[in-house]
Amino acid sequence: MSVAALRRAVRETVSGLPREFWWLWTSTLVNRLGAFVATFMALYLTLDRGYSASYAGLVVSLHGLGGVVSSLGAGVMTDRLGRRPTLLVAQASTAVSVALLAFVHHPVAIAGVAFLVGMASNASRPAVQAMMADIVRPEDRVRAFSLNYWAINLGFAVSSMAAGFIAEVSYRAGFLVEAGMTAVCAVVVFLRLPESRPVVTKGEEAAEAAVGLGTVLRDGRFMSVVGLSFLVALVFQQGAVGLPVAMGEAGFTPADYGMAIAVNGVLIVALQIPVTRFIEHRDTKRLLVVSSLLAGYGFGLTAFAGSIGLFALTVCVWTLGEMINAPTQTGLVVRLSPAHGRGRYQGMYTLSWSVAALVAPLMSGVVIDRYGAEWLWGLCALVGTAAAVGYGALMRRLPAEEADPVTQPSAAARPEVSAA
Repeated sequence: MSVAALRRAVRETVSGLPREFWWLWTSTLVNRLGAFVATFMALYLTLDRGYSASYAGLVVSLHGLGGVVSSLGAGVMTDRLGRRPTLLVAQASTAVSVALLAFVHHPVAIAGVAFLVGMASNASRPAVQAMMADIVRPEDRVRAFSLNYWAINLGFAVSSMAAGFIAEVSYRAGFLVEAGMTAVCAVVVFLRLPESRPVVTKGEEAAEAAVGLGTVLRDGRFMSVVGLSFLVALVFQQGAVGLPVAMGEAGFTPADYGMAIAVNGVLIVALQIPVTRFIEHRDTKRLLVVSSLLAGYGFGLTAFAGSIGLFALTVCVWTLGEMINAPTQTGLVVRLSPAHGRGRYQGMYTLSWSVAALVAPLMSGVVIDRYGAEWLWGLCALVGTAAAVGYGALMRRLPAEEADPVTQPSAAARPEVSAA
């Protein structure tokens, strides 16, 4: 691709999105630039504190359990209180709890604070996704989700390399950096982001009141997407829980892991824009099937890695699956969600990732301790295959008009413009 063509692609990808989206994007970027706890918790517990892989898996699972607890509650808050208040509460609570984690030492205290961190940090996800769906036109949502995902990984690429070296000196410093960056995010939300919750007319009040968590649970098609999302998330979580533990037991340092996993962020930063242009109008079913297989077998190949270079190569494979899956699946979730129940639906979708964050560390810790890392990577390949088969079956049952990536905006989907 020529330089002129690349510039044109970038311009077409970023143009036409509202100002509020870019402030939300900026908040996401700042938050991920300070990411430390989720990436280095397992290494902190096993290498710095000297605990076993099983205990590390338990603590990281409690972090995931906190996310499970907050997912549905945050979804309800997003619909009832609004996107902006939910974001502010979540980010302020995250900053405080992460700072506290830097100073606790007792095993029970570490586990308890990790639970609070998971609960607070995960509470912002339904609000962010609902706000993004509110302020971006339906035909631009896949592009917007891709750009937000790009911001997540731009921050992740920088923070992974920096945090790896910070961990060599002081894990406490890493926790405090994350707390400070999260506080900056809260300031950005407070100063620059207006409320975006759709205005509900009198005729729509009954429909809004009728959408509860029970409505979401009875939506079999949507819950199938949630279940398949859980399988995919279970695989992707191994990049943060199984991979660092396996590399640590193989004699690699935190900096080695930081360099290997940073490939994930670097590739997404470099390729997400062209990948977005490629997938934007492609068949959703095919994209979800292919991305699931790339995820499963990308991690499966880790069984054959014995050097940083080979570990980085396997990261390249599952990263491609991640780049395809994230915006495609998020776009599908938005299309299946009613505008006046978007927070609850996003909360249930977030729950699939939270439960995966709870199960994945326990699974990886037990499998590595009892059977070895090779069995974990083989299990990832099986789970990825199961998700691919499930997506293929589900998408065949979707009517053609609902499988189309472009939907028509409804009156309830138009965001209100309120003062910050």
